[in-house]
Amino acid sequence: MIPLLNRNEACWCGSQKKYKKCHLEHDNRLNQFKREGYPIPSRSLIKTEKDIEGIRKACLLTKKILDELDTIIEIGISTEDINQWVHKKITDAGATPATLGYKGFPKSCCTSLNNIICHGIPDKNTLLKEGDLLNVDLTSILEGYYGDSCRMYPVGQISKEAQKLSDVTKECLKLAIEVIEPFKPINIIGEVISNHAESHGYSVVKMFGGHGIGNKFHEDPFVYHCRSNHKQMIMVPNLTFTIEPMINAGKSDGKILDDGWTAVTIDDSLSAQWEHTILVTETGAEILT
Repeated sequence: MIPLLNRNEACWCGSQKKYKKCHLEHDNRLNQFKREGYPIPSRSLIKTEKDIEGIRKACLLTKKILDELDTIIEIGISTEDINQWVHKKITDAGATPATLGYKGFPKSCCTSLNNIICHGIPDKNTLLKEGDLLNVDLTSILEGYYGDSCRMYPVGQISKEAQKLSDVTKECLKLAIEVIEPFKPINIIGEVISNHAESHGYSVVKMFGGHGIGNKFHEDPFVYHCRSNHKQMIMVPNLTFTIEPMINAGKSDGKILDDGWTAVTIDDSLSAQWEHTILVTETGAEILT
């Protein structure tokens, strides 16, 4: 259970308000969820206003770089060209690419083409060609805070099937963000994503999910994009995490290649992913990226 302070003590969140005027009701609600068997976020996961401002700046940098990627993605460039461009953009802004060296990952972004679900490694020999469906995933560390996002980029003229998969995946992300409410279990995210993807005949990747982020690259909670009957963490104001549905045109299963990173669809079907870092607010969610 969450330990409660004296009503007239200064609140634990650092707001300088009395506990009774700040987080007392919040903590009482969470203790009730705890009694009902739900995981509840630790106080260390609930971001301060200073944290939120720092995370917001890192997220805006990541968004800016993803916006500008449209200007360089074209037929004939390599995924390593993209990596080098992203690396320069991040470092020129006084930031650090979070993926570079993370658990041995060798590049400053992930480039995932066609049947690659996620964590594709940029390579000088992988050249973009007409009809490719590309995902670029990057995370900026700015002044100690993390901003994580990814999006899809069509290369030349892509097929109607590829465009529909990308569009539906983006819709899954949008619907998931819209359903967020404080003091609701995070299960609702996977439920709405599954419903929308399956209504179009697609499947949801189960081997990966979203994650808490902000002061670290990966924090609690784990964000399932699929349905789950298990009681999952209760969302609260000032909790930050990513939602990043990975949707396959075929089966939901994937496998990791020998490089230890690249995840591909088991049946060679197309895969798409869209991601935002979000902040839970008093009334819903704010998209930070």
